[in-house]
Amino acid sequence: MSTEWYEESDSSLSETDVNVLNFIGDEGLTRFNFDGLKRRLGVHPETLSRTLTRLEDQGLIEKQTDGYRVTPKARELPHSQGIGTKESSVPLLQTLLPPEIPVKQIVSDLAGKWFGDLRWLGYAKNSEDITLKWITEDGGIQVDATLSDGALNIDAKMLSENNINSALMASYQLIGYISRIYSRFGRIQHVAYFTFFGSDPTLMWM
Repeated sequence: MSTEWYEESDSSLSETDVNVLNFIGDEGLTRFNFDGLKRRLGVHPETLSRTLTRLEDQGLIEKQTDGYRVTPKARELPHSQGIGTKESSVPLLQTLLPPEIPVKQIVSDLAGKWFGDLRWLGYAKNSEDITLKWITEDGGIQVDATLSDGALNIDAKMLSENNINSALMASYQLIGYISRIYSRFGRIQHVAYFTFFGSDPTLMWM
């Protein structure tokens, strides 16, 4: 049983509870979605529902209309590396975004959205950047989009498969959606981005 956040004497939490907490800590999650977490961890819906209820009773998460919020109490727990740090990230796309539209506007438009085979998982936010997270429908690939200082980086974590074509195509759709966000404000018509899929970075336009 993994006990990075709790001593074994804390019998109020099950092994699944602790695994969920460790994953939240590993990913730095601020908010997350039930279905996304279910796919990411491969947990039975009823088991996950009971786990989230216990964590809510402990004051570690709060259920809201758009998913779950991780409370300050959970973020203050001592944490060491757990189950979510085994997978290295594979860079997919990189682009610079015009600064006129606040990041919070982009996040508001992207949070909760599905792209291709990607299903919404949640996001991690700190003082420097915000990372939006998706998981493929089969739970095999996690895709992270990090916005920081006008830059957007999209990476993938290979969880149970090595074929990232579906994640790459979904990333293209994500870039296209961001381009439409800016176009609504009359800022840009196209987005230029680098794709790292292959031996060398390639400049592309959408």
